[in-house]
Amino acid sequence: MTWERKILRKMYGPKKENGQCRMKSNEELRTKYTSQDIVTVIKIRRLEWLGHGSRMNETGSVKKILEGKLRGRIDRGRPRLRWINGVEDDLRKLGVKQWRMKALNREEWTSIIGEAKAKLKGP
Repeated sequence: MTWERKILRKMYGPKKENGQCRMKSNEELRTKYTSQDIVTVIKIRRLEWLGHGSRMNETGSVKKILEGKLRGRIDRGRPRLRWINGVEDDLRKLGVKQWRMKALNREEWTSIIGEAKAKLKGP
């Protein structure tokens, strides 16, 4: 959100009042830019892509990457977060259980995406 507002401030520029320039407030940016925030759009698109990738052919490269395990040395410390960890966290917050089975059914997954759009809409 902070990064997005920074970009919007650069796009819309400063506001001139009484010969002086000042940065636009969050409320002024919200009135000018009425689209969803970028974080919400990214989360919804990740869910859409997850359903698409889950329904792909087992021999496809995307499916292999989505479900594959990397071999090799494991570094010490906390494991790195993967893309799927973030998506599964979003699904958990939405209350979706057994997403792998639901993603195989296109209509059911579409309804889950619709619920996500409604819940993640933001302020």
